[in-house]
Amino acid sequence: MNNNEKPNPLLKAETIKQLPQQKFSHPFNPNSEISGASLSEAVGLQRIGFHLAKIPPGKESFIYHSHEFEEEFIYILSGKGIAEIDNQEFEVGEGDFMGFPTPSVAHHLRNPFKQDLIYIMGGERREYEIADFPRLQKRMFRNGKQIQIAEYDNLKPFM
Repeated sequence: MNNNEKPNPLLKAETIKQLPQQKFSHPFNPNSEISGASLSEAVGLQRIGFHLAKIPPGKESFIYHSHEFEEEFIYILSGKGIAEIDNQEFEVGEGDFMGFPTPSVAHHLRNPFKQDLIYIMGGERREYEIADFPRLQKRMFRNGKQIQIAEYDNLKPFM
């Protein structure tokens, strides 16, 4: 698509089924494995992400994390999973919704069950973000596409 073309704002179900599937895993979690399609990118949304995602049995979403500025949500379409939210575990399944206003509590999703966990995830796409990985004692700073990671022990107050 060139700069003069605008994406079609309507994605019919048949088109969604044919979208290219992308795979992602979090670099800090060797058990992270998500596949799916970005519906928001397919229609040209720039400020929010809206993704159809799948975690296979025995795998996890990303890594236990929290956000400083970007709100995030998850809606389970099918399957079951374990949501870790603020150091508590909850079994989640079809029709369950999770929302993480900012600054968010730490959260994570894993699939210890025998069928795929299929869900919609989405949230804001801000230019700047700070995310914490509390179990790793690390903080991520993102400025556009530039990402920096710091150990908690190396973070010092300015004054």
